[in-house]
Amino acid sequence: MATHLQPGDKAPAFTGLDQNGNKITLSALKGKKVVLYFYPQDMTPTCTVQSCNLRDNYALLQKNGYVVIGVSPDDAESHTKFATRNSLPFPLIADTKHALIEKYGVWGPKQLYGRHYMGLHRTTFVINEKGIISKIYLRPKNKAHAEEILADAGL
Repeated sequence: MATHLQPGDKAPAFTGLDQNGNKITLSALKGKKVVLYFYPQDMTPTCTVQSCNLRDNYALLQKNGYVVIGVSPDDAESHTKFATRNSLPFPLIADTKHALIEKYGVWGPKQLYGRHYMGLHRTTFVINEKGIISKIYLRPKNKAHAEEILADAGL
């Protein structure tokens, strides 16, 4: 399953609360480039690798004008533990009701070891300063995600 959104589309507006209870809105980020990455679950191996890669390259992303925001269906308490354990310097939106997940079209059927279930499809949206989606990663390179974002931006 792939998101219904395409590069060139206006990014769906959103409001969410991060692990510290801070309100985050896309409209407040106008004028900045946003890396909005959706990941299935806190504390899991692949999600940890991806988040830590973004953490390790956070200063470089910031230097190039990017804001990083993670989103998963986990609650704020889980996000706090995940962010603390891995020293994540960016906000993680707790989307327990799937509001953002549904808006961005990243929830759908999955299969693991022959088992079929509904879940979040790991997807990253890069949103430009005008609120337009410039790039969508349906299969991010988790160990080199920041590098692929910067390389695709010509940086």
